[in-house]
Amino acid sequence: MPALLDIRNLATGYGRNQVLHGVSLQVDEAEIVALLGANGAGKTTLLDTVVGLVRARAGEILFAGEAITTLATAAIVRRGIVLVPERRQLFGMMSVEENLLLGAYGRAGRDAASVRADLEAQYELFPRLRERRRQLARSLSGGEQQMAAIARALMARPRLLLLDEPSLGLAPLMVEQILTCILELRRRGGTILLIEQNARAALGIADRAHVIETGRIALAGKASELLENPAVQDAYLGGQGSSARAMEERIRARAQLYESGINPAR
Repeated sequence: MPALLDIRNLATGYGRNQVLHGVSLQVDEAEIVALLGANGAGKTTLLDTVVGLVRARAGEILFAGEAITTLATAAIVRRGIVLVPERRQLFGMMSVEENLLLGAYGRAGRDAASVRADLEAQYELFPRLRERRRQLARSLSGGEQQMAAIARALMARPRLLLLDEPSLGLAPLMVEQILTCILELRRRGGTILLIEQNARAALGIADRAHVIETGRIALAGKASELLENPAVQDAYLGGQGSSARAMEERIRARAQLYESGINPAR
């Protein structure tokens, strides 16, 4: 079966600056693939190129077997790729529920019943958003804003969800909640390409991972194998610290609660 997302020899940049140099990777259906790398390595540029915000200079991007390299962003979203950008980028003067409904703007007026059903599904996944649905988005905490950003993206019914630094600036407990929800989305059959600053936690929930260095794929493999790679540990995991491993274990425990029918976010 062909990969859901197939990036082949992708090159792009800004002005005279080349950022990506022949990047190739694949994401299969119903898996989490993590992207690791230092700031400036090209991770966000890669996601922005996939959704058409940055134009590819060379290479090809296939989605479900279709070339999307030259498509406009709106057309890419309609095909089922949705980006949750770094720092959330909610509409602060709109309510939480209004932000979520914007995620379904392409269906508004034609599919009202299913839009309301999807809205209810987001409140089930993120119960705190139900409590705050009438509040202005700017009044939410950082973790609540991240929940809203993910829920807004899910309202578009994506086949592929791109997450750019979902834990950035969040308290450890909120990081655990967000990453647990990502695991739950995968359990439900979702497909996720994840950039995450907490490399150990990302590798703890991912199926596979790629390490990007200066715009090139330096390492790739099963996430469990990269967790044990000494070079990855030294460069991205802070050695073999016990506190990060403890967070990984707690995330797994919370995921098991989901599997047993208990929502740990309640």
